[in-house]
Amino acid sequence: MEKNRVLAIIPARGGSKGLPGKNIRLLGDKPLIAWTIQAALGTDCITRTVVTTDCKEIAKVAKKFGADVPFLRPEALGTDSATTADVVYHVINSINENFDIIILLQPTSPYRNEYDIQNAFDIYSSKYVSSVVSVCETDKSPYWCFWRNEDTSITPILSMVEQFSRRQGLPKAYSLNGAIYIVDNKKFIGSQKFIYDDSLSYVMDKKSSIDIDDLMDFKLAELLLGEK
Repeated sequence: MEKNRVLAIIPARGGSKGLPGKNIRLLGDKPLIAWTIQAALGTDCITRTVVTTDCKEIAKVAKKFGADVPFLRPEALGTDSATTADVVYHVINSINENFDIIILLQPTSPYRNEYDIQNAFDIYSSKYVSSVVSVCETDKSPYWCFWRNEDTSITPILSMVEQFSRRQGLPKAYSLNGAIYIVDNKKFIGSQKFIYDDSLSYVMDKKSSIDIDDLMDFKLAELLLGEK
């Protein structure tokens, strides 16, 4: 059987309000984006790893660590209004190759490694589903979350809250951690989304799921670096 061609896409725009220059900021001995590039290149499942960016400096760093940067993305795709799906769709339509599977890897998840990517891919390839996405158990259960009304009263977001009197009795809840999205290429082109009715999850631990958005996140990543 012919092996599937798998395209890894790492989106890294130059503008970041939460932490300017974060994608090439040094985490340990290498730029933040390098952690994700090396994880992608360390797998057996990925055919090609492409970084899409609007920043020449990010492109230079990405190439140094072995990623392909075939073009700089259009200015319109470097704004806050551009969605990740828009960026991925642009890459798929701009490269002159055909791929069966797309793996989206955010560069802000440095501690998602090659084993996580490979394990998630193994789930995808063995189950014949539209996509697999990475998740992490939440710290705050949605069963104990409330709407705050105009009169300052609160209303449970989930009606089942009355059934649970103790935190330990709450069902486990999971949230997307943004580290790994694996999706069938044709499915994505037709819908431009990553989650479907048959999507499966790949669970990652809290440390591996850290997502760097601002300086506090970055400081936490540095603190955890020794443990990693």
